[in-house]
Amino acid sequence: MQQHLRHPVFSVISRLAGEQNVQAYAIGGFVRDIFLNRPSKDIDIVVIGNGIAFAEVVASTLKVKLAVYKNFGTASLKYRDLEVEFVGARKESYRRDSRKPIVENGTLEDDQKRRDFTINALAISLHPDTYGELLDPFNGIVDLENKLIRTPLNPNETFSDDPLRMMRAIRFATQLNFRIDDIAVEAIKNTADRISIISQERITDELNKIILSPVPSIGFNYLFDTGLLHKIFPQMTALYGVDYVDGKGHKDNFYHTLQVLDNICETTDDLWLRWAAILHDIAKPATKRFEPGHGWTFHGHEDRGARMVPKIFAQLKLPLNEKMKQVQKLVQLHLRPIVLSQSIVTDSAVRRLLFEAGDDIEGLMLLCKADITTKNEYKVKKYRNNFELVQQKLKDVEERDSIRNWQPPVTGNDIMTIFGIKEGREVGIIKNQIREAILEGEIPNNREAALTFTIAKGLEIGLKVVTTPN
Repeated sequence: MQQHLRHPVFSVISRLAGEQNVQAYAIGGFVRDIFLNRPSKDIDIVVIGNGIAFAEVVASTLKVKLAVYKNFGTASLKYRDLEVEFVGARKESYRRDSRKPIVENGTLEDDQKRRDFTINALAISLHPDTYGELLDPFNGIVDLENKLIRTPLNPNETFSDDPLRMMRAIRFATQLNFRIDDIAVEAIKNTADRISIISQERITDELNKIILSPVPSIGFNYLFDTGLLHKIFPQMTALYGVDYVDGKGHKDNFYHTLQVLDNICETTDDLWLRWAAILHDIAKPATKRFEPGHGWTFHGHEDRGARMVPKIFAQLKLPLNEKMKQVQKLVQLHLRPIVLSQSIVTDSAVRRLLFEAGDDIEGLMLLCKADITTKNEYKVKKYRNNFELVQQKLKDVEERDSIRNWQPPVTGNDIMTIFGIKEGREVGIIKNQIREAILEGEIPNNREAALTFTIAKGLEIGLKVVTTPN
C-alpha cells in the first residue's frame, strides 16, 4: 500500500506518529477509493487517543492553519491539494429516539465497527513500524471485488442506530453501480419507518447525490422496493402501477419517469434538469381519466404538475428560488416541443415557444428528447427527425427575430408619451397587441415597426397622438 502514500503529508504524519508514540491510520473513503482507482482529495485520519492534540502537532509542523471542532472531537487542515481530518478512535452507542450517538474513546477495532459499510472500514497504518499495512477486519476488499454494499455489524442495528445509513447504502450502490447485500436490503425494509428521525435536509442531500449519479434509476428502484421512497417522496410512488378498463391500460408512469431520468443523464449533469425529468409527469395520477372509445388521458397534467412543483420543493427542502422556477417552467412546457414535432411547425408557434422558454429552451429540448421512451423504433426515429427540424426552426427564428428573453421594442412609458395618457387599461391593451403581433409575425421585432403599429392601434381605440418618440 506504500505506493499509494506518496503524498508528503503521509510521511510527515508517519514521522510524527513515531515521535509521539501514537497509532494513526488513514481510514474510510480515501482507502476505499484506492481500490476503486478513484482520485480522492479528502483523507480521514483516525488516532488512537487524542485526535485533536495530534492534529495540532501535525499542523504546527506543516505550518498550516488548523480548524478545531471540539463538539465533534475533530480537527482539519489543508495541505497543498489535500484536506485532512483527524479524529480520535471511538466507539458509539445510540438511543432509540436519536441518531446522535453517545461517544466514548475506543480502539481501532471499535472505530471500524462503527463504520457504515465494510468498504468504508478499511484502514492503512501510518506508524513507522507498520507503515502501509492494510487492516480489513470485515473483508471490505472482497466486497469491493464483488461490488457489494454490506454493513460490518448486524444491518438492522446499523440502520436503526443511524437511519441515514439506509440512504447512504442506496447512494453508494447507485454511484458505484454496486449491489446491496440481500440481508441489508431486508433490514432497510424493516427499518424504513426510522427515516422519520432524520432531518429533511440530510435526506435530500443523499437524494440529490443519487440523482447526480450516472444511472439514478438504480437508486430509485432500491428506494421504491425497500419502501423508503414511500416515506420521503410519496408523490413519486403514486406514479407506480397500471390501470385497465375494457382491456386498455396505460404505461407505468413510475418506470417511464425513471427511463426519462436515465435518458437525460446521458446528455446533462445539471441537477435541475434531472429534477425536471423526475417531475415532468408528477401530476398524471391526479389527471388520469378513462374516455370510452379513446382510452386513458392525462389532460392538463403539465399545468397541474407545474403548480405542484413549489409544494414539492418546499416539502423536500429544495431551494425555492430561480432553480425551482426553472423546473416549474420545464414541467409546464414539456409537451410543447413534442406537439410541434408531430405537426407542421409554424414560425408563430416557434416564436411563442422561444418567448415562453427563454434561456431554458435548450434544457427543454433535452427533456423532450429524453421523454421519448417508446420501444417502437419507427416512432423513435420519426420523433427524433422531427425534433431536429424543430431545433433548426428554433435556431432560424431566433437568429431572425430575437425572441428569446424578449423585451418589447415599445414600452408602456412610450405608449403613455405618444398619446399623452396615464397608466391604465389602454396601455395594457396596446402592449398585449404589440406582443401578439410580433409573435404572430404580423410585424418584425424592431422599434420602428412597433411604433407604427402602436400609433395605428391607439387611433383605433380613440386615442390621439400628442408626440412621436424616436
